[in-house]
Amino acid sequence: MLKFLSVVFGIFISSTVVNAQPFSKYALSNYLIPLNEIGGVVGHVVPAPTTISLLSDTSSLFCIDSNTKSIKLKADKLLAIDQVPFRYNVDLLIDGTKYSFELLKDGFSKNRVVAHRGAWKQTNVLQNSIRSFENAVNIKCQASELDVWLTADNKVVLSHDPQVYGLEVENMTMSQLYEQSKDKADPIPSLEELLIIAQNQNVTHPIIEIKNSQKGLERTLQLTDSVVSLVHRLKMQGYVEYISFNYDVLKRIRQLDATAKTLYLMGGQRALEELVSDRISGIDYSYQIYNQDAELLSNAESFGLLTNVWTVNNVDELKKYYKSGVDYITTDMPELLLEIIQDDK
Repeated sequence: MLKFLSVVFGIFISSTVVNAQPFSKYALSNYLIPLNEIGGVVGHVVPAPTTISLLSDTSSLFCIDSNTKSIKLKADKLLAIDQVPFRYNVDLLIDGTKYSFELLKDGFSKNRVVAHRGAWKQTNVLQNSIRSFENAVNIKCQASELDVWLTADNKVVLSHDPQVYGLEVENMTMSQLYEQSKDKADPIPSLEELLIIAQNQNVTHPIIEIKNSQKGLERTLQLTDSVVSLVHRLKMQGYVEYISFNYDVLKRIRQLDATAKTLYLMGGQRALEELVSDRISGIDYSYQIYNQDAELLSNAESFGLLTNVWTVNNVDELKKYYKSGVDYITTDMPELLLEIIQDDK
């Protein structure tokens, strides 16, 4: 109960901060520190500032390249895969104002496996739960997809459908949802609770799907603002990617965070050129869409778009898309896909 109350209090504080402070003017093009690369570049500041300097770096690992407006490892420094810690806070002075960022050693899996709503099917845990995310981490998926909604008291919680355990997520407060699910093996979790757990590892990225509110676009965009605000408050830009069927959501995220990874779910509704123009990072389409258009994958790649395919559970289809070179494969059977990958080595 104490854990739950602390999470609720933290989310309440974050929502008040959103109203008091705008989102940061600056972002990094990348937050992941390359491995085994002496003097490796982490990322440059976006948009490009006039002046930049390093205010604080307790690790003494980093320096600033004033010409490229980027942060990088010092010329005699590198990070190895087994080196700890993996999270590093730095303060930058950008055009006279202090900005804080968290950099991550890039130990994330590169196997392209996205556990759909976490790894739940083989372990009989609740989809979109803390345990399903932890299971995805334990088997070393590259990412774990999750779905979020906004409660009646404006807190972000995990659920795929508008109802979970028969409870109407959007019409109940967070405390009501907790009270009525606390005796379950998998109580309904808040997004903040999951993200705090995700901070303790650098193996699996959370991919957050922002759902369309049953209360309309304004409420959906309020959810979007709350999610991005929470990610920024926890300094988890290097962890998180975003997906949505709602194109307005992705454009809103791009307004709030110039470098966030955003993938569009509604296959066939937007031209690839439009996604590029709106600076959407990629496509996340069903396997039926890819099957209907044999040129889709190569066309998307030619535009520099990331590619994800969902939800692939058939052995032959998993093998097909693994061989295709698609960037991500979303599946309810991540264990099976990992076996296929292992057998291919």
